[in-house]
Amino acid sequence: MRRDFPVLTVLALTQITGWGAVGVLAVIAGPVARTFAVPLPTVFLATSVMFITMGLVAPLAGRAFRRFGARQVMALGAGLIGVGLASMALAPNLPAFWISWALIGSAGALFLTTAAYAYIADYAGERARGLIGTLMLVTGLAGSVFWPATTFLEGLAGWRGVVFVYAGAMVLIVMPLVRFGLPPATASAAEGTPGARGRTGRVFLLMVAAIALNSFVTFGIEAIGIQLLQTLGMELAGAVATASLLGVFKVGGRVIDLLGGQRWDGLATGIVSGAMIPLGLAAMWIGGASMISVGGYLVLFGVGSGAFAVARATMPLVFFAKADYAAAMATIALPMNLINALAPPLLAGLMTGIGAQAVFAMLGTMSLVALLLLLRLNALRGQPVVAPPSSASR
Repeated sequence: MRRDFPVLTVLALTQITGWGAVGVLAVIAGPVARTFAVPLPTVFLATSVMFITMGLVAPLAGRAFRRFGARQVMALGAGLIGVGLASMALAPNLPAFWISWALIGSAGALFLTTAAYAYIADYAGERARGLIGTLMLVTGLAGSVFWPATTFLEGLAGWRGVVFVYAGAMVLIVMPLVRFGLPPATASAAEGTPGARGRTGRVFLLMVAAIALNSFVTFGIEAIGIQLLQTLGMELAGAVATASLLGVFKVGGRVIDLLGGQRWDGLATGIVSGAMIPLGLAAMWIGGASMISVGGYLVLFGVGSGAFAVARATMPLVFFAKADYAAAMATIALPMNLINALAPPLLAGLMTGIGAQAVFAMLGTMSLVALLLLLRLNALRGQPVVAPPSSASR
């Protein structure tokens, strides 16, 4: 870990900034809705646009990683996110606002998460699992750092001003830091084999379904968690503070993975953390915004969702060779991002229709289904993942 610390530091700083910048809508959705005089769920459609385009571009991004190297592609993606944010800040109307988010989503496929994993797979080889897990947990700090900062800056300069600040950070800081701060990496770990392309077997489908369900839950909470807490009766400052603390507890979720050491793999982490997520959501469903329920939510859902972030990134290593990892992740990215795209507008609409506590109950049910799928997947451990080649990956 010591020799990898400079690389991990650059990746952590740039990924936190990237996710913090594209997660700005969690704080500024209200002002944006007032600017364009539209309902709040309509504004959150922008997040859906981002995830849809990110998923659709993911296979093309996978091929770009292989041809040009992940570092070069990530630098381009960081710059394009900055361009998309600047375009969003200048948007005169809602359609232009959505178009800006389509550009941000396309750029995100080149820069965010999967791109960083592809680089780590190229750079670290056998050390990839540990580095990916550490990076995944550290990036959980994005909301903790950027939501309070966004709230402060929005009060000073308005939502357009804060988005301009983040656009400049992506172009002037993140893009050169990725391009010149990361060492070149070989492509041997990312090339994969034809068998890694387009998984359609039962094991793969169970893994994708479990990951997608819990991703819907966790991405949905990240997108509208502040609004959910406000609907339960919290003031904005308290809701932002709670959502920010959630990111800190997510980092604490790394403890679950560390306790197992070399005895646990990504699937074991997924099962343990997958059991904690519905318990944390049940606390909010039953207790509302009381101090006890919020505490249980922070500990159980925060630690559980943080540990599941590790599992989501490392679970494919249980069933795929390391050389096939990047191809498998590119295949997973498409359905996962398309499903995630539904979360913000759907949950925002449900929140206004059935209330926040009912939304927490629904999300808890979804996470329970994901846990059952993970348990079934564990029963199939050791079975080979066999599937025909597909053009949908890399």
